Amino acid sequence: MKLGRLGVWYSADKCDGPGVADLVRVVERNGYSAYWYPEGRGYESMALASYLLAKSDKLMVGSSIANIYAREPYAAKQAMLLLNSFYGDRFILGLGVSHKLTVEGLRGLKYDRPIAAMRAYLDGVHKDLPTGTEAPVLVAALGPKMLELSAQKSMGAVPYNVTPKHTAIAKKILGPNKVLAVEQKVTIETDAKKARALGRKELARYMVLENYRNNWLREGFSEADLANGGSDRFIDAMCLWGDADTVRRGLRAHFDAGATHVCLQPVHEEGNVAARNKIIETLADV
Repeated sequence: MKLGRLGVWYSADKCDGPGVADLVRVVERNGYSAYWYPEGRGYESMALASYLLAKSDKLMVGSSIANIYAREPYAAKQAMLLLNSFYGDRFILGLGVSHKLTVEGLRGLKYDRPIAAMRAYLDGVHKDLPTGTEAPVLVAALGPKMLELSAQKSMGAVPYNVTPKHTAIAKKILGPNKVLAVEQKVTIETDAKKARALGRKELARYMVLENYRNNWLREGFSEADLANGGSDRFIDAMCLWGDADTVRRGLRAHFDAGATHVCLQPVHEEGNVAARNKIIETLADV
């Protein structure tokens, strides 16, 4: 898996089909090595990956993440193998256990114990792989046990909503030879009030999810930091803001902490594609 230094994370659900194609062209044109997308409610993960790969030439495309409850391990494995066969080994299968609220509320399935469920799923994905095949699989790992499992059963981890402090811990657990691809939200905005409002809006959906809250508490944030939309300290850590140089320093802090790849997530006013593209273009030299 030839994953370079810098990528872009952005929800395809915010775009229609032509808009998604335009986005991956912007990401590729600016020299990023990878585009990462979540499994939202708008697009099925593997079908979307095929479309993204077809609309790009050299760009790596990674699911961040594909929900293990959305398809059986065999189906995920076959999709991973087929996509890489068709598109020159440019697909990364990022897997996650999702959230109880989504799995039971939206899908009507039973949410199992995360570590056991992921272990069994990874075993299934790796079962009966062709001889010599190294599966390009990463795990959405936050806590130490899931990070340990990532090191044992995959090529590494794709943590989301984390700080450089978490990156340093993850690197120590994963070890020197594993991929550590970290997501970081960014906005180029020097007005603190505007920047924090953008950050709070973007983070609102995550503030009610138990796994993220637990991880933020492990990182040293308090319940007070997570109340009422998030304290300034919390928002400033989750969504980097300021001029371009300030944001670049924040992104580089993840590399200094041990990240092998950082995928920045542009945060901007809803529907402002020009602002999204400007962030991508400006920060391509991190």
